[in-house]
Amino acid sequence: MLGEQIGESKGKRILRRVLSSDPLTAEVSFEDSGNMLGVATSGFGTYTSVVRPDGSIYGEGQGLMTTPDGEGVTWKGSGLGKFGPGGAVSYRGILYYRTDSQKLARLNNTCGVFEYEVDPAGNTNSKVWEWK
Repeated sequence: MLGEQIGESKGKRILRRVLSSDPLTAEVSFEDSGNMLGVATSGFGTYTSVVRPDGSIYGEGQGLMTTPDGEGVTWKGSGLGKFGPGGAVSYRGILYYRTDSQKLARLNNTCGVFEYEVDPAGNTNSKVWEWK
């Protein structure tokens, strides 16, 4: 069951590169800022995506979010995506967190279900809900 929204961020894709053409596999890095559990964060991440024969995309990634006072949260996740008009990409998936932060310790026992959108210009928008 989906719980409350626990995070949101906006950012920019900063790198794309092709790792393989058969199957088409790409690596993407991004930077973003937003909040997690009401705490301001800035972060970055990298994911690798494989385009499947049916045109869907499977991706796996990892990254880091930091708070203004220097605390960090790492994440790993996976998701399924699809291409949209003009090169837009839309993913849905799950994230797993790890942190030593007391303010964000709840994340250590939380699975985050996410929506991640990239528009044709490379702007990113993500939302995360707790999966209970």
